[in-house]
Amino acid sequence: MKKVIALLLAMGMLVSLAGCGKSASETPATNDATPTSGAAATTVSEPTDLTMWCIAVESDSNRHAYETAIADFQAAHPEINLKWEATQNQDYKTKIKAAAAANEMPDIFFTWGGGFLREFVDAGRVYCLDDAYADYSTALPDKVLTNHTYDGKLYAAPTNYNAVAMFANMDLLKQAGFDKVPGTYDELMACCDALVAKGIIPFGCSGKETWCVTEYLESIIEKSVGASALTDMYLGKAPWNNEGVIKAVNNFQEMITKNYFDPEGIALSNDEVKANFIAGKYAFYINGTWNCASFVDIADKVQIAEFPVIDSTQSQLGELIGGPSDSLAVAASSKNPEIAAKTAFELAKSVSHYGYLDGNGLPAWTPDYDTSSVNKLTLTVAEIINNSKQSVLFGDGIQSADNANIYLDYVSQIYASAIDGKAFVEGLDKDLKK
Repeated sequence: MKKVIALLLAMGMLVSLAGCGKSASETPATNDATPTSGAAATTVSEPTDLTMWCIAVESDSNRHAYETAIADFQAAHPEINLKWEATQNQDYKTKIKAAAAANEMPDIFFTWGGGFLREFVDAGRVYCLDDAYADYSTALPDKVLTNHTYDGKLYAAPTNYNAVAMFANMDLLKQAGFDKVPGTYDELMACCDALVAKGIIPFGCSGKETWCVTEYLESIIEKSVGASALTDMYLGKAPWNNEGVIKAVNNFQEMITKNYFDPEGIALSNDEVKANFIAGKYAFYINGTWNCASFVDIADKVQIAEFPVIDSTQSQLGELIGGPSDSLAVAASSKNPEIAAKTAFELAKSVSHYGYLDGNGLPAWTPDYDTSSVNKLTLTVAEIINNSKQSVLFGDGIQSADNANIYLDYVSQIYASAIDGKAFVEGLDKDLKK
């Protein structure tokens, strides 16, 4: 366990610049005024009302972590009346952006770090958490705050650290003659050919939720051009018109043409695709490591690996997509920003705690609790991240909201085979805001 904790602490060094319908709100009871013995009644002040938005809908892997964290918080703080609601990932992005534009944000809101949060910060919509952080600095290392710090000021409290990984159903791979996850790109392609020959679909990917497509495409691009080059493209420091990116996109589309992907996936949600993987319909599922929580019941047949290197002259093993991104922030418009700030930190710490034990990624907060029950899939993730060299934040998070929308539109066209690699890079260079 000492080794595991060391692995978790070490992941803080890996931070670089650099996955859900509506659910009902939870409304706890408020305090009533209670009279003292016989004489004049002592009036108990009204509780402080706070609102919170997040993406932990019923089907989200972090739902239990949020429910438990909120229940604990309410039990410890009856003086605060927290009303919360969850919205599916993609719809949430539209909802929070509209709320920010109208300056009608909840007191506390879930956000992704990087460019997504930066846009709200630049618009003056986010409350600075520097003062509140002082009470939590020993438990929340500053090395995991990079994606939430702008111009030297902290604006959100991260919860978990996740990366994109390749989950493999070893029962299906063995049917195709493979007793381990392919370690090279050529081996992976040979494995996919063997799977297709056996009537087994290699990959499942949701086309209804474009962020799922990016988990595949970004892994392929990063292992073709390298983490540093990809980061520079996201940040506008280098053009997308790069032969490595063009080849990566064309490789992705060739995989689709060769029937490596479920043709029905274009119309499926991520929940449906994940359910198909759990049911044994696909050999591989590439998505965030928060999915370890969803695969506990099939852990004995699942192995986890990073996507293999495609061009070894540009990339290497240990370059990952991901980083500390999921977080809670406070709206500058909150009527009780100081109370909301402390609440955000308390909830972030608790979500990190329960999310880690559930298998939803590694904790941004230093564990101060028994971690012996952590599942083996999450421990494998810890080892992968501990051995990583550099990570690039998710493409729809590292960029500004407007650029992310443009980027996601081009990614969806790639999955639909509406454009090729050349049109992809030329379109991004033309349409992305500098």
